Amino acid sequence: MLRVLLRVLRVLRSTSYFFTGSSAERQGARVASVRHRSAKASVKASYDKANRTSGGSFRGPGLDEGLRILASVKSCFHVPILTDIHEPSHARAAGDVADVLQIPAFLSRQTDLLVAAAKTGRVVNIKKGQFLAPDDMKHAVAKVVGAGNPRVIVTERGTSFGYHNLVVDMRAFPMMRAQGVPVVFDVTHSLQLPGAGEGVTSGLAEYIEPLASAGVAAGVDGVFLEVHEEPARARSDAQNALRLDRLEPLLQRLLAIDAIAKQAEAHQHG
Repeated sequence: MLRVLLRVLRVLRSTSYFFTGSSAERQGARVASVRHRSAKASVKASYDKANRTSGGSFRGPGLDEGLRILASVKSCFHVPILTDIHEPSHARAAGDVADVLQIPAFLSRQTDLLVAAAKTGRVVNIKKGQFLAPDDMKHAVAKVVGAGNPRVIVTERGTSFGYHNLVVDMRAFPMMRAQGVPVVFDVTHSLQLPGAGEGVTSGLAEYIEPLASAGVAAGVDGVFLEVHEEPARARSDAQNALRLDRLEPLLQRLLAIDAIAKQAEAHQHG
């Protein structure tokens, strides 16, 4: 079954990227509905966005408060939690809460960070750097496996194409799957226009559906989507997030494509 990683962006007062207040119940119910009726879903959220375009951009509530909120979301909605770490010293604390530790694309070659994540025993999701070829990810995977943890996922999130632009090479999916690891397609981050705004990243959300469909048809094991009730109000990735009310129709479309792709793959190898 297609696995869906949902990053739910929520802005309320000083807290971003997390379910909070009464709105948390509404969004949590929607994610739970998706998880039980459509696909296996996880929630991705960040306690600290250390790689924002501008130093003045909102980063999140920080390690302690952020992990407290993530633990609450996990307890209330019974969904697996994925969070990213930017420093080796954060790995153990984050691993005590999250089911999956994510290595940001910009840090995908940082050996100490990869090893620290691996040593927690949690699943490690390595986002492919925008500067890396698909085949180069075998070295990042080897660092995690070499530290004693075979539980690795690799995520495609686009490749730099000149200034302020990313492209997705569909050949990357079978290339990385050939490395023996599950491959996830981060659709919405692949539609970023990095640094193209005034001190922020811009994006092309209107292409989420066709790009996601193409990736699933190419045989990915899961998709990663940025979702927000009102993307224009999001404090991060406002220009490339999917509206929450468009989530379930998109997932139904992707699941239908996934079924055909997996059937064809089974027939080919059968």
